[in-house]
Order: sequence, then C-alpha cells, then structure tokens
Amino acid sequence: MKRDHSHLQPNPDPPTVGSSSVCGGYRTGKAKMWEEESAAQQDCGMDELLAVLGYKVKTSDMAEVAQKLEQLEEVLCNVQDDGISQLASETVHYNPSDLSTWLESMLSELNPPSTFDPVVSAGTTAAAAASLDNSFLGPAESSTVTTVDFDNNNNQKYQNIGQQIYEEASCSDYDLKAIPGKAIYSQKTQSQTQDSSSSSTQNNVKPEKRLKSTSSDIFPPVASYGVPAAEQTRPVVLVDSQENGIRLVHALMACAEAVQQNNLNLAEALVKQIGFLAISQAGAMRKVATCFAEALARRIYRLYPQKPIHHTLSDVLYMHFYETCPYLKFAHFTANQAILEAFQGKKRVHVIDFSMNQGMQWPALMQALALRVGGPPAFRLTGIGPPSHDNTDHLQEVGWKLAQLAETIHVEFEYRGFVANSLADLDASMLDLRPSEVEAVAVNSVFELHNLLARPGAIDKVLSVVKQLKPEIVTIVEQEANHNGPVFVDRFTESLHYYSTLFDSLEGSVNSQDKVMSEVYLGNQICNVVACEGVDRVERHETLTQWRNRLESAGFAPAHLGSNAFKQASMLLALFAGGDGYGVEENNGCLSLGWHNRPLITTCAWKLANKATAIAH
Repeated sequence: MKRDHSHLQPNPDPPTVGSSSVCGGYRTGKAKMWEEESAAQQDCGMDELLAVLGYKVKTSDMAEVAQKLEQLEEVLCNVQDDGISQLASETVHYNPSDLSTWLESMLSELNPPSTFDPVVSAGTTAAAAASLDNSFLGPAESSTVTTVDFDNNNNQKYQNIGQQIYEEASCSDYDLKAIPGKAIYSQKTQSQTQDSSSSSTQNNVKPEKRLKSTSSDIFPPVASYGVPAAEQTRPVVLVDSQENGIRLVHALMACAEAVQQNNLNLAEALVKQIGFLAISQAGAMRKVATCFAEALARRIYRLYPQKPIHHTLSDVLYMHFYETCPYLKFAHFTANQAILEAFQGKKRVHVIDFSMNQGMQWPALMQALALRVGGPPAFRLTGIGPPSHDNTDHLQEVGWKLAQLAETIHVEFEYRGFVANSLADLDASMLDLRPSEVEAVAVNSVFELHNLLARPGAIDKVLSVVKQLKPEIVTIVEQEANHNGPVFVDRFTESLHYYSTLFDSLEGSVNSQDKVMSEVYLGNQICNVVACEGVDRVERHETLTQWRNRLESAGFAPAHLGSNAFKQASMLLALFAGGDGYGVEENNGCLSLGWHNRPLITTCAWKLANKATAIAH
C-alpha cells in the first residue's frame, strides 16, 4: 500500500479540479484520510501501540512482520561485504509507516541478483543433504524421527561445524542468533519494482524506524508457513524445515562433542543455537530437541536435576506414561504370562516385586489366578519401593487396595511392603522365605535393575540374593538401549536416537494431558542420562545382549516366553492407534516391543541354571 503525503505541506490556495482529482483538498483530503484510517483500523484490527508510533500493522500480521524484520537484518548482514549496489540512490521505497509493505519492498530490492539460479541452488542443497551420513530426519512434512546413524569419523566434522556456529554467534550483538541459512525469496523483476515505486516521491520517505523483536515474534507457529499457493499474493520467505532439522541434529552433536572436550564456551554458544533451531521444527523432533537442549544446558551450567524427585510426582508421571502408550502394559502383561505359567499347579505362590510403584501390574495376575482350573492358589506379594519424602506409607496403601480386590475375587491374599533406598540394601533373610516345597517364588523387576549399575558391585549383590531365593522364575523388563557406555558422545548419540523414537511413538496419543505428562516423564530420564555423572546417573540402560551375558555369568539360564504370550501381546497393541507403528519381535525366547522396527523395551525370563538343567534332563 502506498500513501500520499501531500497533506504534510499545507496549501492555503483552493485546490483546483485537476489537483483534487489526484489527492483532494487539504482539509477534505485529510478528514477523508483519517476516516479511512479509522475505519481500516476497526475493520482490519490494526495494532494500536504501533499505530501511535506511526506504523500501520495488522494485529494478525505481527508475527509475519517480525519474521520479515529478522530476514531483512540477516540479508543486510550477508551483503555487507559485497555492498548493496542494487539500492540505487534514485530508487524510491514504500513509506515505512506501512511496515509490512515496506519490508516486502526492501526484501525484494535485496534479493539475490538475476544471475541466481534456483535450480542449481536446489540441486546443491539436495546433494548436500544426500551426502549427510545420517537418516535422523524424515521428510520435511513429517515429524517422524526414528533413525540416527553416526560413526566415529564424524567427530571432526561436528567440531568444525560447532566452531563455525560459535564464530557466527560470537560476532552478533545478540545473545541468541539463528544459524545463518540460505533463504530463497520470491522474485520481483526490476521493472515491477520500479513501476510499483514510481508513484511515490523520494522526498516524502520517512526515516527508517526499527523494531526489536523477541524470539517468540521472530518464529511464528509452524502452521503459519503452510500458506496455500492461491493466497501467496505477496513475497514469502520459504523456510526449509528439513534443512533446519539437519542443522539442529548437527548442532546437538557438535554441542555434545564440545561438552566431552570441556570446551564450555563453544558448548554454551551451541546450546543457545539449538533452542532457536528447535522452534522451527514440529512434532516429536521439536520436543525431543528441547529436552536434550535443557539436559545439555544443565550439564554446562552444572544445574543438575534433583534426584530422586518426590515419589508422588514420580508416581503421577508413571501412571500417565502407563495410560499414554503400550510399553508398561506390554511389560506387565508379558511378565505376568511368564509368572502364571511358572505357577501352574502350585498351591501357594509368592511374588517378590522389585518395582512395586502403584501395584498396577498385579490386579491382572490376581484375576488370572482366580480363574484357574481347580481354584486359585494362596497369593503372597512382597512389594519393594523407595522411601516417601512425606513419611507416608504409600506401599501399605497399595497393599490395602489389592487386598480389597482379592476379597472381591475370592483369592487368599497376603501382602508385605518393604521400603529400601536401593535394592542392594536387601537381604534374603528379610523376605520371610518359606520352604520351596510349600511355596513357589517368582521375582519380578520392571525398569529397575539398570539403576544398580551406578554403584559398583550392586548388581552382583542383588543377583546373588535372587539366587538365594531359589525362584521358579525371574522376569526382567528393561529398556533396549545402551546408555551406559564410557564415552559421553556415544552415550548421547544412542540416547538421542532412542528417545526420538519414543517421543515419535507418543504423537498418536489421543489424550493430550497424558501425552504431555509422559513427555515430562521421559524428559526426566533424558536429563539424567545427559546431565548427570557418577552415582547420580542412574538411567544406565543396557541392551538385551549385555543383560544376557551378565545373568548367565551369575548362574541363570534363559526361560523362553511362549508363543501364547507373543500372540496376546500383539493383540494388546491393537488398542493403541490400531497398533500402527508398534511391533512385537521374538529374540531367542525374549519379547521386544518397538516402534517402526526399532526395539524399545524387552521382556526376558530366567531360571536358576541348575534348575533349568534338571528340568531338561
């Protein structure tokens, strides 16, 4: 929109017919202009604060104007070395009071010269993207992030990228500056620009006024970029989210490399860039990048997360995670199936649960025992959990609820809760064992044993105690990941891959509150894996192969989970988004649940090696 400023020079002479046909008389023209501007502000929702300063900006266009200001600043920075010869002195630009149109005019003038070949540029960008040796990113329109493949040869590359980003950030006047990227602006021909500006006069152009925008204004919601082609009547900057996504992954890896080398200045600059780049992404990638950025920042600034968090909050997050996705349900179901088969024909059974929490695993097993042919056995449950910060006996409360259920379904029930800071503090004599001829014992652990790896010798002691219990079956569920390696960058890369897949699987959740709380639950784990070290780093997940080697060395033999468990676990997945994306795999008698062919958790069952040998013979 162009505005005439002839009313700024009062003209005492009566207007002629010819002049009034162009701009109108002074009083009449000004009154008409004020009426039009007032009506326009009412109809179009002009921002009142900016209007007072002389700028006409629609409230709905605030995010777009802020984005254009940032783009203009970036273009001006990029052309400083080469000069801005394309802005000839006789060129007349739009009135800057109409801020949006003025920005379009400036961006059009500062576009790459006519020799710029978008086809060649696109080919170069595609070739660069194809040369990357990772497939972490899906297509630009997809938020799926399921694979990361980095090899050790990339470390130097990430260092170079990190140093380049650091130098670019250091020369900025701002703390945060988006990593420079190539943006392709829609082109206007020189003749179109001059035609559109020929109706304005150079002398009436106001001095440029500059607005400083915040990061929330610079980056509008991602949905705003999806403008239909028919509505693109004005120049629009095309944002390549896939290219930004690649930059985001490289920035994350470069930051991890800088942290490992204790180059905290570079790491600090990079973690700020990560926050900016994450905003340009959508879905799971944005969320997981934000979590890893927070974890890196905590490590850099030594703001370590509190551990342990209050058990009430921990239980709440755990329950939301249980409801959002099938991982915990799968863990409970497959472990219960193995326990049920091991208790077949037993009159008295005793389950020792290393991961009691809210006791959500056991109602299903109690109901299955109640339906057993010949009547249910006497069921004894020993639940072990961490101490409460508010001195409440939460384990006893769980026991009361289970006792009420047992009474309803006519199952003889006995319960005892044990509070322990660590499983390594337990001793077999504490558990009131009865002769194996009288009572069959099962030991159950869901996402607990990996915590013991932070304390030297703790896992060996616990496995020794388990052997003393002489159980019929030991069921173990653990994350299928290697987050316990000695090299930080390797650990970081593996966890980035793993949690990106987990976050992606949550995107199909129907309940938004459950999904948000589940993301907080996983975010706490990410913080512990990345930010903590020593005994404070308890999320030391290991793979099935590593657990198999450890358990076999401790005197246990694998007990294969039956095909019935596989079939019913597959049916369970149909309850979650029709099972799309989830899959169950059998691996040497163990069952793994994954997302798009990437195993995430694994259930395995074990017996004492001497018992397994005796049964085989």
